[in-house]
Amino acid sequence: MAETINGAQSLLQTLVNCDVDVCFSNPGTSEMHFLAALDQQDGMRAILGLFEGVVTGAADGYGRMAGKPACTLLHLGPGLANGLANLHNARRAHTPIVNVVGEHATYHRHLDAPLTSDIEGFAAPVSTWIHTSESAMDVARDGARAVQASVQGAGQIATLILPADTAWNEAKQAHTSLAPSPAKAIDDEHVESVAKVLLSGEPTCILCNGQAVTERGLHLIGKIAAKTGAVVMGDTFIGRIERGVGRFDIPRLPYFAEQAEQALQPFQHIVLIDTKAPVSFFAYPGIASELTPTHALAHAFSEPGDDTITALEALVDAVGAESTPCPVVEVKRPDLAAGALTPESIAQSVAALMPHQAIIVNEAATAGFAIPGFTTHCPAHSWLDLTGGAIGMGIPVATGAAVACPDRAVIDLQADGSAMYTLQALWTQARENLNVTTVLFSNRKYAILQVEFIRVGATNPGRKAMDMMDLSRPDLNWVSLAQGMGVDAVRVDSADAFNAAFAQALANPGPNLIEAVI
Repeated sequence: MAETINGAQSLLQTLVNCDVDVCFSNPGTSEMHFLAALDQQDGMRAILGLFEGVVTGAADGYGRMAGKPACTLLHLGPGLANGLANLHNARRAHTPIVNVVGEHATYHRHLDAPLTSDIEGFAAPVSTWIHTSESAMDVARDGARAVQASVQGAGQIATLILPADTAWNEAKQAHTSLAPSPAKAIDDEHVESVAKVLLSGEPTCILCNGQAVTERGLHLIGKIAAKTGAVVMGDTFIGRIERGVGRFDIPRLPYFAEQAEQALQPFQHIVLIDTKAPVSFFAYPGIASELTPTHALAHAFSEPGDDTITALEALVDAVGAESTPCPVVEVKRPDLAAGALTPESIAQSVAALMPHQAIIVNEAATAGFAIPGFTTHCPAHSWLDLTGGAIGMGIPVATGAAVACPDRAVIDLQADGSAMYTLQALWTQARENLNVTTVLFSNRKYAILQVEFIRVGATNPGRKAMDMMDLSRPDLNWVSLAQGMGVDAVRVDSADAFNAAFAQALANPGPNLIEAVI
């Protein structure tokens, strides 16, 4: 006879059955039975974050690198709400995540206790699948459905709301995993129509993301571009792209709308692979929001969640590129920088020293403009971007990436203003002894906002306006902040000092922070 279990135990075992084996957590009273079940579940690693934005951001980084979901454990509606910004970024990156959100017991909800809230309302903007378990007997099945939903398509966010009594009441045994629906196939006729565009001889740009920027996808697109003469670009921000030696390298569509318009102006056709027609990040007076030139046609080849790799293989055949070699990057590292510490010298030295198969998390904002160019010819590496524009993802995403890939060095290129949103993730890195080096660009201002102030047409910024974009008085002391979280840290203000600190950090796996004063 099977041993009696409660809902939390059945959910934990179901998650493990579905290959979800990491839980990023910030629990409260309503989640205590879930914590008790964690104690009994050897198949689930539990990692504490000291703020829910750390929890959700770490789940994002983990999912991008592991290719499967972690679960989060969040406390009621306010706990979920605290994590929404990084769930927004994860949604834009198509990261699979299973949120488990505690709720008041089913018989307690109507009493409108202080923490009662519309959890489903909070979850809706960032979740593709939302469900509230109403009985402990349903929890195991609901958990399996949540995991199934999270891995559907290109990856998405599933939120399971768990009332406290469904966690403590007697439940059915754990559920087995449920397979997602197969990816949507792209028919031969559509492939042939896009092939005709590529072979037309008219100037064509391939704009890509998703499966198209995996190692296999880039290889196929490289062959197509070499055969047809099409120019390939990636979206401005990409959840994960494989770069470096042995890969087909692609430039990105510029961030600023005017530059993006100029980059696309020569083309009569834009082929969209796992992405949509480009739009400007913000609206600006007198500048178009839609960036496809008026004289150009956009052709949607595939959407996120389609069987894009199979379709690209067919497209290679359709354009006659089977025997066309894919042009790939060859190694050409820069020398170490010397002299003054600048964004360019940091980029040069990072490129000179970064190890093979590093994971680069990029939230450097304006200070990181030179890094993509310098790292083009570096050893093979993965690159993770801020996809949704909600700052504060860098340190948590690096944390999750390090959990997913403990054998790879993670380098977080981090702006100081956005780092303050989720600096608690440094504590999690220290507790878990994660191999993350944070390069903290300390310019003591929201530099991008100072640029945007002028670009949107605001003029003559005075003291109050500039104060809202300035991080001085007092200056942030990142060495003290990091050391207070248990992370080794050093401040540098010259290229030589940075070179020594960065080399030392890479040679000593574990969390390190370098405050680069620029």
